[in-house]
Amino acid sequence: MKKIFLAIFGTALMTFSLHAQTYVPDGTIALTGDAGYDYVSIDMPNNRLYVSHGSMLNIVDLTTEKQIGVIGDLKGIHGVAIAPKSNRAFISDGKANAVVAFDLTTLKVIATIPVTGKGPDGIIYDSFSDRVYCINGDSNDASVIDPNSLKQVGSVDLGGAPEFAVSDGKGKIYNNLEEKNSVNVIDANTLKVINNYSLAPAGGPTGIALDDADNRIFSGCRQNKGMSVLDATTGKIIATLPIGGGVDAVCYDPATKLIFCSCGDGTTTIIKQNSPDDYSVIQTLKTPVRAKTMALDTRSHKIYLSVAEYEPGTRKVVPNTFKVLVFKMQ
Repeated sequence: MKKIFLAIFGTALMTFSLHAQTYVPDGTIALTGDAGYDYVSIDMPNNRLYVSHGSMLNIVDLTTEKQIGVIGDLKGIHGVAIAPKSNRAFISDGKANAVVAFDLTTLKVIATIPVTGKGPDGIIYDSFSDRVYCINGDSNDASVIDPNSLKQVGSVDLGGAPEFAVSDGKGKIYNNLEEKNSVNVIDANTLKVINNYSLAPAGGPTGIALDDADNRIFSGCRQNKGMSVLDATTGKIIATLPIGGGVDAVCYDPATKLIFCSCGDGTTTIIKQNSPDDYSVIQTLKTPVRAKTMALDTRSHKIYLSVAEYEPGTRKVVPNTFKVLVFKMQ
């Protein structure tokens, strides 16, 4: 009887645990503008959400979940990186071949920094080197910017078409190469690629996230509709999990051990890290088609996805429909 009770209790506890980590809609944040959209970024120190959007950046207060400002007059915004030591943020302005810096207190633009790379796209801040890395999609390199002097201080030859990147805060940066089906390891001291991990047979990696405590890389791949888990030291593929089609962003929550893969097909796949070497899909969250970029607030555990409505059969945005969808853990 005792064994039966323990088995039932264990099953019930597992069911509760999985249920407690499923995600449900928690609201919508209306945003101005009708252009296309790309990266979504969280500013943890200031509790804000930054949403890239055509020629503007929409700024949201996460306490009220309402838009509080806009930075406009950009040429083709992609991403935002937060550099807390300098109290500044940096926007990759793709069509201008520039990075635009703004003050995190005033939300005013303070500099436009020309970069030698072409087609600035992804952008991250590396706390180890106190540098901003702008990933340039057209020139296959990264422009390195000093957030204090507001100048480019170096570049990294990436050796292929780059996508998302992530820093471990300890001197290494990991960057997906979409056309090479691999992950670069970049040394923040030397500004050189020191290793390259193959994702084969997976292909078309876009989003990337990192579990630095357990030394695991999570790479979302479009060609095989899978998320690959790699050992960050050796590059060994630990596991591959099925996800939706058209993956873009990947986020990891170290507190809940959940990995999120937002996909353009109208799904966000949620994966549980049972251990560093064991993973399982626990939910396929339904989202609108083209809701493929995402940010995770690791304090509230909410996820935010930007999207707009489109005229049927076209890529033309219906006016006044741009928004961020909010999902919470139940």
